[in-house]
Amino acid sequence: MGISTSFPSCAAATSVSARSLMTSGAVSRTDKMREAFVASEASVFMNQPPPHMSRPSIIIKLILGLLWTITHLAISFLNLWSHLIYSLECYVISSGLLRKYQNLHLGRLKCLAIVVDSKEAKSTAKVKQLLCWLSSMGVKYVCLYDIEGVLKKSFEPAVNASRDRTAGEHFGIGGNISDLQCSQREMVIDCLSGSDGKEGIAKAGSLLCSTYINGDTHGDGKRKPAFTEADMASALKAVGCGGPEPDLLLMYGPARCHLGFPAWRLRYTEIMYMGPLKSMKYGAIVKALYNFSKKHQNYGK
Repeated sequence: MGISTSFPSCAAATSVSARSLMTSGAVSRTDKMREAFVASEASVFMNQPPPHMSRPSIIIKLILGLLWTITHLAISFLNLWSHLIYSLECYVISSGLLRKYQNLHLGRLKCLAIVVDSKEAKSTAKVKQLLCWLSSMGVKYVCLYDIEGVLKKSFEPAVNASRDRTAGEHFGIGGNISDLQCSQREMVIDCLSGSDGKEGIAKAGSLLCSTYINGDTHGDGKRKPAFTEADMASALKAVGCGGPEPDLLLMYGPARCHLGFPAWRLRYTEIMYMGPLKSMKYGAIVKALYNFSKKHQNYGK
């Protein structure tokens, strides 16, 4: 009986010692991990490289960062310098010191398109000032466009009223603005929006399709559709989306794109980006018209 009672006590002692060994091993591993973490954090705060990064790699990263900073500063300086040169040139042109910009030959400019971002188009005072400048330069036909139709809502009543008299008189372009040197000249103003783009071409295509279906047929009762460019132009005109093709398009806004202007009217159009409408300059418009008058276009056959 003494032998049988001694075995449980030995087993209990053995399990207790095993648990104590496991606990001490876990504590030692935890201590080692804590010490490693503290060592890595201390190396960061003491501006020392971590154990996994060598000193040459850190030097290379510092050099690359310095080169990127220098390149960024150089590009920013060049951009600022070009902006200052551009502003100075526009001021000199506006003051009339450069003779070549005084007499603009706009015989080739039959239609001028102005594309304005819809958010900036809400500034009607800027748009009226732009129309005043164009009128004083001798532009005869202006097409205003924004994708949301802000300009159409603002100026369409005035455009309809200007059919019986000059647009310059109705818009106040020619009256008592001595500092802009505006003169009362006849100028046709047309307003477009995004509905005149894809929706217009869809209406024209539907009209051509219905005309083809309801039209006369040959002896066998069938005929092949043969739509020409003239047919599409007449269909666009019939649905109220026709008009002359602009010779020059000036874009005002944050994006360098025509913002959905009807593409079929831009086949031979010269496109120029003018920057935001709020920072438009008289000299910039004169320079754009002068550069257009000096360009030569070769039309293919």
